[in-house]
Amino acid sequence: MELQKVDIKTLDENFIKNIGFEYMLVCCGRKNSFNMMTASWGGVGFVWNRPCAFVMIRPERYTYKFMEENSVFTLSFLGNNRHAYAVCGSKSGRDIDKAKEASLTPFETPEGAVSFDEARLVLVCRKIYADDMKEKCFLDNSVCSSWYGGKHGGFHKLYISEILSAYTK
Repeated sequence: MELQKVDIKTLDENFIKNIGFEYMLVCCGRKNSFNMMTASWGGVGFVWNRPCAFVMIRPERYTYKFMEENSVFTLSFLGNNRHAYAVCGSKSGRDIDKAKEASLTPFETPEGAVSFDEARLVLVCRKIYADDMKEKCFLDNSVCSSWYGGKHGGFHKLYISEILSAYTK
């Protein structure tokens, strides 16, 4: 079944469950050059009188380069496709063709972003704000000390993006 464009206001999704427990792929670039990564942190809401999504990406991730170079990206929800989430969350697109390894079929959305035929839900997003997270801005230092430094890596960059389109099966 093909993805159909839907009005974001009609979606009946639990994004806390979707992002935190189903996961999502953050994908950025064009069909001839893109990368995606599994994410279980982020959110969806209403900011600046528009539907928005936010994601956080560490600069050491290969996907970061694509986020910096492109204005649009997708959040793709694959349901229970654990194999794809495992590949895209543990391998680098610098080293392998993650779409092939994860058995995903990429396509370019009308907005010029990349998603996958296997997705059950796709949000096409346009970046409208970005900032590097900073240690001094954490009001609860236990969050900072639990998730940054050592084995965890550097601070994320936060992207707030307008949701341009939503597609479902």
